Amino acid sequence: MVESRTEPFSGVGVALVTVFDDSGDLDARSTAGLAADLVGRGMRAVLACGTTGEAAKLTDAERVAIIAAVRDAIPADVPVLAGTGAQSAQRAADLTTAACGAGADAILAWPPPGSAELGPYFAAIAQAAGHRPVLAYHIPWISSPGVPVEELAGLPVAGVKDSSGSADRLLDEIAHYPGATYVGSSALLALAGPMGGAGAILALGNVEPERCCRAFGGDAAAQRELAGRHLEVRAGGPPALKRILAAERGVCLVSRVA
Repeated sequence: MVESRTEPFSGVGVALVTVFDDSGDLDARSTAGLAADLVGRGMRAVLACGTTGEAAKLTDAERVAIIAAVRDAIPADVPVLAGTGAQSAQRAADLTTAACGAGADAILAWPPPGSAELGPYFAAIAQAAGHRPVLAYHIPWISSPGVPVEELAGLPVAGVKDSSGSADRLLDEIAHYPGATYVGSSALLALAGPMGGAGAILALGNVEPERCCRAFGGDAAAQRELAGRHLEVRAGGPPALKRILAAERGVCLVSRVA
């Protein structure tokens, strides 16, 4: 087993949306302001430039600006995670170096689609991250086949974010993987928390931070109350989140993904 690093946080974190203005340009100030509000409502970490943050549509300069703005906007004891998954190890390492330079406290990376050699890929990211923990990101509809549970313990990572939505896989990870397991599906919070999961990193945290925390704490009623919005966001992605945020707090509706 490869020695892993300390888990970056415990509890519920948000996979932050990226806010744009009406012209489609990055609004780093509003993005950071949203992060600060969500931390005040119970989010224990902020993932910037993840899939929910439309990372594939961001320039490298925009990524740096978002990470730096979010890091400046939230308390020092709340970690900023940065998404750096890429089609190659070199690209992922370069994104990781830039993210760490902008203030990221931890890294989340999906592997290249079809990759059969995960060790060298995550080793390159871990080297670029230095002392900062790295999480492997299992999101099979973006990087199929993803990260097999049986390979996790041999990777130079502190843990895994599992967005598969599979209760069977989540059970396997929590029961058999010694690293930190973070659930990425808001459908499984009331299962993940009571079973001993390290935490959650959630798109739904953008609009339901309090209920997400209660559900992860084992509140079955809160989990049921999340059902409608979970399914809406699962089907609609960042644009669906922004429709809710626009109605509730005036966030611009513009997205770069359909």
